[in-house]
Amino acid sequence: MRIIGIDFGDARVGVAASDETEFLATAVCSLNVTGVNDAVRKCADKIKELGGEKIVCGLPYNMNGSESFRAEKTRVFADKLKEATGLELEFMDERLSTVEAYTYMNITDFKSSKRRAVIDAMSAQIILQSYLDKIKK
Repeated sequence: MRIIGIDFGDARVGVAASDETEFLATAVCSLNVTGVNDAVRKCADKIKELGGEKIVCGLPYNMNGSESFRAEKTRVFADKLKEATGLELEFMDERLSTVEAYTYMNITDFKSSKRRAVIDAMSAQIILQSYLDKIKK
């Protein structure tokens, strides 16, 4: 089954996809969006294009385990995306996924002007890979 990972943001949404064996997540792209409805439309189109059969959406938590102030907006987006695609959607804790993505970029000396766009796709990849690792245990 192909699972799609989503890192929702106000300006950009990162997208990642699993392989058919649900073993490896790969960053796909970052979508520039203007609001929740635009994000839903663009994500639904990309999910269909990728042949997605399930969605994993990062849910922002605070370090103490409580949901962050962005969690409600993310849930609204996720509900609309689930309705638009008709696919099962699960949430995955996205704490530190962006920090981890920046760390990878620093280690690999990635200094491109496209760093900002790449970071969202890489965060989606980290969220999805965490999910894949969790379901394999």
